[in-house]
Amino acid sequence: MNALFHAIAFLTRLPVPRLSNSSRDWQNSVAFYPLVGGLLGMLLWLAALLAGKLLPPLLTAVLTLVFWVYLTGGLHLDGWMDVADGLGSNRSRERMLEIMKDSRVGAMGVIAAILLVMIKVAAIYELVATPLWLIVPPLVARLLLPWVIWQFPYLSANGLGNGLRTGLNYAKLVSGLLLGLLVLFLLFHIAGIVAALAAGVIAWLYARHLIKQLGGLNGDCYGAIVELTEAVALLLILFAGRIGL
Repeated sequence: MNALFHAIAFLTRLPVPRLSNSSRDWQNSVAFYPLVGGLLGMLLWLAALLAGKLLPPLLTAVLTLVFWVYLTGGLHLDGWMDVADGLGSNRSRERMLEIMKDSRVGAMGVIAAILLVMIKVAAIYELVATPLWLIVPPLVARLLLPWVIWQFPYLSANGLGNGLRTGLNYAKLVSGLLLGLLVLFLLFHIAGIVAALAAGVIAWLYARHLIKQLGGLNGDCYGAIVELTEAVALLLILFAGRIGL
């Protein structure tokens, strides 16, 4: 349970019992990321369901996204902005990494955040009538993240995400993926599976692009990958609905 509490405390603002000081618990926590994603999705579903009964659709969509950002503490959104600033600078690899470490947000980060928020609000607005679909984006993003951590090199030996890979193995990754896909299939049938796999492929290609640009990944990259996966999943859900899946 300690590893699960570490995962919840790191990825959300949700209260947990006192965390252990064991580095092993921290390393093992990454295997619980899909479970945290499912928890986040359920909370978003309930929030949108309640707000939708009391408020107009557009306001429901905005407040749902506000709640979404609050639940995660803006952790992933911060990474999305930092990566946008770094890659958008069109500088050398070393300079891009320096820009990403800067606590100040540049123009590219602001633009990227605004565009992302617009996409998410518009997509949530379209899903207000069927808010159960909001379970999909956070779950899919955190199904993919352990695979990204396991597969791709980490940039810094002293970074926050260093050592997370050691808590993973193929059995944990596959079992988490299969369980997540089963949940998606039971709730949303083939449309849930299609949205998850397609979003995963696009996010995987984005991760490879970051590797090409930066030579490895860091915490900001992880956050950017999560945000991209969530946004793409939302769009794919709407697309699947349009084609009748």
